[in-house]
Amino acid sequence: MTPFHIALAQINPVVGDLSGNAKLIRDAAEVAHRAGAKLLITPELALTGYPPEDLLLRPAFIEAAADTLNQLRTALAAYPGLAVAIGHPLKTQHGLHNAASVLRDGKCIASYAKHELPNNEVFDEVRYFTPGNAPCVFDIEGCAIGVIICEDAWHDGPATQAKAAGAQVLISLNASPYHLHKENLRLAVLRKVIRTTGLPLIYVNAVGGQDELVFDGGSFALDANGLVATAMPQFETGIGLVTIDQNGEPELGLIAPSQSMESQAYSALVLGVRDYVHKNGFPGVIIGLSGGVDSALVLAIAVDALGAEQVRAVMMQSPYTAEISWVDARALARNLGVQYDEIPIGSAVESLESALAKQFAGLALDTTEENIQARVRGTLLMALSNKTGRLVLTTGNKSEMAVGYCTLYGDMAGGFAVIKDIPKTVVYKLCAYRNTVAPVIPERILTRAPSAELRPDQTDQDSLPPYELLDAIVEGYMEQNQSIASLIERGFDEASVRKITRLIKLNEYKRRQAPPGVRVTTRAFGRDWRYPITSRFLA
Repeated sequence: MTPFHIALAQINPVVGDLSGNAKLIRDAAEVAHRAGAKLLITPELALTGYPPEDLLLRPAFIEAAADTLNQLRTALAAYPGLAVAIGHPLKTQHGLHNAASVLRDGKCIASYAKHELPNNEVFDEVRYFTPGNAPCVFDIEGCAIGVIICEDAWHDGPATQAKAAGAQVLISLNASPYHLHKENLRLAVLRKVIRTTGLPLIYVNAVGGQDELVFDGGSFALDANGLVATAMPQFETGIGLVTIDQNGEPELGLIAPSQSMESQAYSALVLGVRDYVHKNGFPGVIIGLSGGVDSALVLAIAVDALGAEQVRAVMMQSPYTAEISWVDARALARNLGVQYDEIPIGSAVESLESALAKQFAGLALDTTEENIQARVRGTLLMALSNKTGRLVLTTGNKSEMAVGYCTLYGDMAGGFAVIKDIPKTVVYKLCAYRNTVAPVIPERILTRAPSAELRPDQTDQDSLPPYELLDAIVEGYMEQNQSIASLIERGFDEASVRKITRLIKLNEYKRRQAPPGVRVTTRAFGRDWRYPITSRFLA
C-alpha cells in the first residue's frame, strides 16, 4: 500500500443552493489537489445541504440535484487523480436514497446508499428516503476504502458489511447536529465501530446553522486502536489533511484543542445567529434591551455573530423600569459599540388602557395590564423591523419558554429566538464566559435579581420557583422523559414538580407560535418536541 493523503472538507452548505454548494466542493477539491490528496471527503448531503426536508418531495429538486452532480463530475476532472466523495440524494428504481458517490477523473467509480435512516429526535429521514443494503468499497493507492453515512455508525451492520467486502479504512460522511457534549458521544460511538471492525475511521462533519440546527464540524481521524490522530476545530470551516501510512493507519496530525461547555454553547449560538441572518439575507438585527441578563447575552451573541454595525438595541422603558436597568443597558450598548435608542412606552400603554377602560371597568388589575406593556414593546420592535428590514431577535430563555413566563405577541414577537434552548442557569454561565473574553456585560446585570419589570418591585421568583430547581425539573421531565413520580422520588418538592409540569403542558400553544431558535441541548422545544396542544395526559 502506498501512503497517501485524505482531505476532509469541513464546509458550510446552504440548503437548496445547489450551485453554491457545488462551488464549495470544487473549491475544496482545488485545495485538496494542491495538497497532493488522493481522496476528498465531503459531508452528508453536501450537495443539497442538510436537512432538505420536503424539498426532497419535489421532483424538480431531485432532477436539479442530479444535473448538478453531473456537472460536478465533469468539473472535478480538472483535478486528475483526485477522488471526491460527495453526499447527495440519488433516485433509483428502488426509491430515493441518501447517498454518496465517489467521482474521479470524470467518472463515478462508486456509489453508496445509506442503510440506517434515523427517525428520532430532529431526524425524519424515513419520510423521504429508502434505505440501501449493499456495502461500498473502492480503491485509493492500493487501499480499500469503505463508505458509511452518519447514522450507519450507530449500528453494527453497515461497517461490518464494509469490512466483509474488504475495506481496510472506513470513511463516514456526516451532517451531525450539535448538542452539548456531542463530541464525546461521537467519539464513543465511532470507537465502538472500530472495536467491532478493527479498522481506522475518518469522520467528516458539516459546519453551519440551518434553521434550528447547528452543525459543529469537529471532523477527526481515529486509528485502529480508537486513538485520535487528527481533529479539526469545532464551529469553523476548513480543509483538514490526514495521511494514511503504508499499513493503512492515519498518521498523527494536527489536533485542535477541545472547548469548554460554555465555549461550545456560545460558539453554537454565534454560528446559529450568523447563518440564520446571512443565509436568509437580513441586513441586520434589532434587539429589545431591558437591562437584564437575557437580553444582555443575546446582544453580545449578535455582535459577535454579525459585527456591531449590523446590530441595533432599543430600550423601551416603562414607569416600572428601574433606573439601574437603563443605566446598565446604556453601558452594555456602549461596551459593545451598537446603535442604541430609547423609546418610552408609558404614553402608548396609557392609550391602550384608556381604550379598554370601559371594558375593564370593575375588574381587578392582573397580568393583562402587564402583557399590554410587553405587547407595546413587541409592536415597536416589529415596526422598526418592517421599516429597516432588520430581523428582531427575541430574548426569552428555555426556562421561561417551558412554563410560559413570556407574553405571546409581546416579548415573543420576533423572527429568531436565540436562547430559547438555553436554561436560565446556563444563561448566567454564558454571560460569565463572555466576560472572560472581554468584560462587556456590566457585573450588576449578573448579580441583581431577575425581573420582567411589569409591576412595582417585581422579581421572577414571585411567579416561579428558584431557577436551579426549575431548570432541573424541566431537564428531567422535558429532556429526559422522566415521569412526575420519578422526579418526586429523586427528591424534588412534589408541589414544585406538579406545578412546573402542569405549566409545561398548558403553554404548548404558546411555544407553537414562538420563533425558531438554536438547538443546543439534547432536546429543544422545536423539531424534537412534538407534543399535542390538546391533551389530557400528564404523568
